[in-house]
Amino acid sequence: MLKIRVAACSERGQRATNEDALVAHENGPGWYAVLADGAGGHRNGAEAARRAIHRMQLSLGDATLPWRPELLTDAVLAAHDDVRRGIDAAGRDRMHTTLVALCVDAQRNFALWTHVGDSRLYRLRRGGIDMVTNDDSVVQRLIDAGLITPAQAEDHPHKNHLVAALGIDDDLEPHTSRVEPLEDGDVFLLCSDGWWATAGETVIPDTLRLAPNPEAWLDAMRLAIEARDLPNQDNFSAIAVWVGESVGAPKDSELPTVARPAVAQETAPVEDDDDESTRRMPL
Repeated sequence: MLKIRVAACSERGQRATNEDALVAHENGPGWYAVLADGAGGHRNGAEAARRAIHRMQLSLGDATLPWRPELLTDAVLAAHDDVRRGIDAAGRDRMHTTLVALCVDAQRNFALWTHVGDSRLYRLRRGGIDMVTNDDSVVQRLIDAGLITPAQAEDHPHKNHLVAALGIDDDLEPHTSRVEPLEDGDVFLLCSDGWWATAGETVIPDTLRLAPNPEAWLDAMRLAIEARDLPNQDNFSAIAVWVGESVGAPKDSELPTVARPAVAQETAPVEDDDDESTRRMPL
């Protein structure tokens, strides 16, 4: 059976509160990891992310393996309904969250994933990096249509606008993958836009080559993000999932190992002043 190693990191950045939430946990011979990035202001985003993570944890933690694509899709739709109930119960006029989830079966050697919004999943395999999710965003639609380039998207006035998220009034269609075979040495990174937009896709594989374990890899990327010292740095969060034994730098690597828990727990909102975020409300 393949060995699975998991680590997580969630930081507030320059925002008053942390509206990201995440969880990673075992289920028999498998692991599931889920990350959500809330939006709404006045802590509504944090509540949306918390609700989504809680519902996904119930759905995936109690699931009978093997995981199936339809089970993952149903879990996301249940989380969407839970966010909607939170809006109705509290009279909130806006509360949304992105979501990306990964399920890894170490006994049957497969993975599957799903997402809504612009939180991403990367797979690093045999020296290459693939973004296996496609953002539900205005700029991604423009890129796909050939109207702008990825470089132009970085400074586009609507770069933070989503076209889908959990909690919207419209019907939701999660993007769920088929079952994909695992390889020894596969690495997955789930991350919010505050992580991938600041770190950049070059930093992700470059730091992996030097990292002896997933905790050190996340810490190296975190340091790269903090080194940019952006005055408007968004919350930034990530979960790393390493598959098998043939991943990681030699044990005598000089990169220090940080004292972070290998298993992520659901993050609680930071108790701080309200932050009326303008972050990417669905159109």
